[in-house]
Amino acid sequence: MSAAVVTEFGGPEQVVLAEVLVPRPAAGQLRVKVTAAGLNPVDGAVRAGIFGGAGQRLGLGWDVSGEIDEIGADVTGRRTGERVVGLHYGPVKPLGTHAQYVVLDASAVASAPTTVDAVTAAGLPLAGLTAARAVDLLELAPGSSVLITGAAGVVGALAVQLAVRAGLVVTALAGAEDEEFVRSLGATGFVPRGTVPAGPVDGVLDAAVLGEVALGSVRDGGVYVGLIPNHAPAAERGVRVVEQEVAADGAHLARLVDLVDVGALTLRVADTFPLAEVAKAHAHLETPGVRGRVILTV
Repeated sequence: MSAAVVTEFGGPEQVVLAEVLVPRPAAGQLRVKVTAAGLNPVDGAVRAGIFGGAGQRLGLGWDVSGEIDEIGADVTGRRTGERVVGLHYGPVKPLGTHAQYVVLDASAVASAPTTVDAVTAAGLPLAGLTAARAVDLLELAPGSSVLITGAAGVVGALAVQLAVRAGLVVTALAGAEDEEFVRSLGATGFVPRGTVPAGPVDGVLDAAVLGEVALGSVRDGGVYVGLIPNHAPAAERGVRVVEQEVAADGAHLARLVDLVDVGALTLRVADTFPLAEVAKAHAHLETPGVRGRVILTV
């Protein structure tokens, strides 16, 4: 099969298609015939060597949408031909979801949404689980105020919707051109990007990784949630500083799928590229102003 890999670190030109053996599922795993796969910033980080792995063939891709093709031993409740979405966790791995087939732990998948197509669904797993975990870590009661930075981005937009659903009063920080969009998601306050956000708010979900600038908006004793491990600012004024780390969780993903299917969670696709143009997709992902998930179709 064809799979997107890197063997040398660098720019988008380092991503190549390799012909590799089709993987087989072990006990507790299943194989998915890939229909579409999301392209995330973490894929660019793997390609650039941020996570290490020099001298290895590194597979790319975390998000997948497709059909179960083969089921390993000790897997129950799944059938071949079933449409699923899943998360293939881990930056350093020989094969990812940017391939014609991928093997996942059965616990990492959920039945696919029925109200959106496979391409749109491919943008849900990593961004959705990241946003949901971050909102949970806020641990704020309904009616509390939260500032969400990067609110028009893929993760930020999902976080706005989930925070509003949790009863939080959301102020969104995004580009001025995105004000109408983030308000349509339920944000009641808006701060243009480049403006120092005013406070105090009960919590910040810092999808834009503003660090100390965002922390300064939190009231004494509030909470700051960062999305990138080891990038949060130092705690001060009794503010609880936490960092979320996403995990492959099929049960949690299934709950997000349910929200998509009842219209409570909107997914946004920016562009699609065939797997054969994966290097071009990487270059496009780094273009300023991309709104929504870039998806590879297989």
